[in-house]
Amino acid sequence: MALPAKLQAVLDLIRSLPQELKAQVLLEYAKKVPTPPPEVELERVPECQTPFFLRAEVEGGGVRLYFFVPDEAPTVKAFAGLLKEGLEGESPEAVLAVPATFYRGAGLEELLTPLRLRGLEAALLRLQEQVRHAL
Repeated sequence: MALPAKLQAVLDLIRSLPQELKAQVLLEYAKKVPTPPPEVELERVPECQTPFFLRAEVEGGGVRLYFFVPDEAPTVKAFAGLLKEGLEGESPEAVLAVPATFYRGAGLEELLTPLRLRGLEAALLRLQEQVRHAL
């Protein structure tokens, strides 16, 4: 199954950039992560060394995402922004169909350490687990 169009567009943008601009654009996604409302109960992604909290809910047939990552961790916060940009509002089925290694081929492997990429995978898997539970 193909990736959701918004997620594919994000990856295509990153893929199209020269190496020196990839990090800069990735960090722009960190700025797109709003603070979640206080009533939203977030779950920590324990596989991430940096504090990374998330909540996925299903509302009206679409997935709603909430994240909290400290501003002092902009690269990790960029992962949250990338997931939010690419998956917010998608159907639960589309979110559940995203493979853990969805980022491969976009050039993130050259930019980020394997440990950081595993954290991104873990965040997606935790998000998918919450979507399954919501269904």
